Amino acid sequence: MTKAVVLGAAGGIGQPLSLLLKVNPLITELGLYDIVNTPGVAADLSHIDSPAKVEGYLPPDDGLAKTLKGADIVVIPAGVPRKPGMTRDDLFKINAGIVRDLATGIAKTCPKAFVLVISNPVNSTVPVVVEVFKQHGVFDPKRIFGVTTLDVVRASTFVAEVIGDLAKAPSISVPVIGGHSGVTIVPLLSQSSQPLPSGYSQEQIAALTNRVQFGGDEVVKAKDGAGSATLSMAYAGAEFAEKVLRAVKGEKGIIAPSFVHLSADAAGGKAVQSEIGSTLDYFSARVELGPGGVEKIHPIGEVSEYEQGLIKAAVPELAKNIDAGNAFIHGSKL
Repeated sequence: MTKAVVLGAAGGIGQPLSLLLKVNPLITELGLYDIVNTPGVAADLSHIDSPAKVEGYLPPDDGLAKTLKGADIVVIPAGVPRKPGMTRDDLFKINAGIVRDLATGIAKTCPKAFVLVISNPVNSTVPVVVEVFKQHGVFDPKRIFGVTTLDVVRASTFVAEVIGDLAKAPSISVPVIGGHSGVTIVPLLSQSSQPLPSGYSQEQIAALTNRVQFGGDEVVKAKDGAGSATLSMAYAGAEFAEKVLRAVKGEKGIIAPSFVHLSADAAGGKAVQSEIGSTLDYFSARVELGPGGVEKIHPIGEVSEYEQGLIKAAVPELAKNIDAGNAFIHGSKL
């Protein structure tokens, strides 16, 4: 029996994410929570002929605790979407409070659950969750993940477009490290399982890198103020959740980039810190998953001179983002 919970289930990411989790055969129970419309979303999904039983709750009558009771994995897409001209820093001011309150509910009700944070800006909201868990004495770095899978999915898709064969996209692996916003997103195209075409210039590599880093802006602009990357993010969130669940059930060798607290694997975390030349507590690295969550943090490995420059640019921005998340909790009352 596996219970998954989506916090923010009635939103633009939450609804398609809940749909994808409902049809995942690894899930037998699905709890949905939001400030509006969750019973309706749950009723709609409950008509789908897959095994998972669905229940939806609203805030009244301790709805958050009811949703979280018995949860094995909690996915958090709650928060406001990014609008044209809005930075992830703007988002943080709104979403940090939402994430703090949800994290408090998880810490009190199901502290052993795996927590997958989608709410932007991930570089800051993951530290918010961690600091809340620390205050409640239930912090386990192996069980808290920032979902950066969309950057990986974009990199694979864009490389497939470059080689002119989208059918290969699902099998293309491009490690994406660092964080989950702008210059903190570092796609390691030199490590792509599908080499770029011979003669692909440095200017083209830089343009492709920029597209991965700012792919979210591409979607916001295309939606013309009507939303952000909700469908692709829901897909990415469901993909990462499935990897965690498969690893929990004993499947070996599942490796996926994720923004984690580097103490989740002391040796691996120190190796990454050495590679990036920084003592950052968090970094998105290639994480090997196991029954307890983070099994191993893999080193970055050999990168190009250009990618070394990207990492160097990412580190100070990441430090700022992480500090903002920490300061939000320690400068406010729970």
